[in-house]
Amino acid sequence: MRLKDLPVHERPRERVLARGVEALADRELLAILLGSGTPGSDAVELAARLIARHGGLHDLSRADPQELTCQPGVGPAKAARICAAFHLGQRARAPGGAVAAVGSTAALAAAAAPLLRGLRGERVVVVVCDGNGAVLRASPLSQGTSTASALSVRELLTQVLRCGGSAFGLAHNHPGGNPEPSLADRQVTHRIQEAAEVLGLRFLDHVIITDETWRRVEPTAGS
Repeated sequence: MRLKDLPVHERPRERVLARGVEALADRELLAILLGSGTPGSDAVELAARLIARHGGLHDLSRADPQELTCQPGVGPAKAARICAAFHLGQRARAPGGAVAAVGSTAALAAAAAPLLRGLRGERVVVVVCDGNGAVLRASPLSQGTSTASALSVRELLTQVLRCGGSAFGLAHNHPGGNPEPSLADRQVTHRIQEAAEVLGLRFLDHVIITDETWRRVEPTAGS
């Protein structure tokens, strides 16, 4: 039965209000975000196709807006709503919400994790702090560096200084789930540590984030 043929009280939005979100199937919840379907198919049918195209909700949650718009019937507005909803859920699952200060490696990991978990590609995040460890900004590196080993130490430190920071930490994700740092990860950590000392900045630490855990990167000298 098509959505338009259902009694009003049996439609997804009305059922959420009457019975709660637990009463709805995945495709029905996604249909609420979509808002509308396409000529010839309703929002629930479009949602079902979108979930099937990505092999389930888990992979769908990792899709970027450009990937979502490859599905006929999903334009920029719908793609943005879907990505925003999944990311908001990831932030809500972060323990304790936003981290106000970084006083330990664990706190650095907690501050960066909401920006790194649930991604399919690698991302580098810098957490900029004041002299007391209060977080001034936590964000992906502005130049779009995708891997820790490829980042420009100069650009990293420039971003810290632009934010008015006197301390900072670094984090990047391993989407494959293995939190162990590579030799390149350890070497770039050493270079950052040395460069920060020259500029009088305090380098807090470097951590690797996965969807389930995190690991500290021990600095290692090398080319």
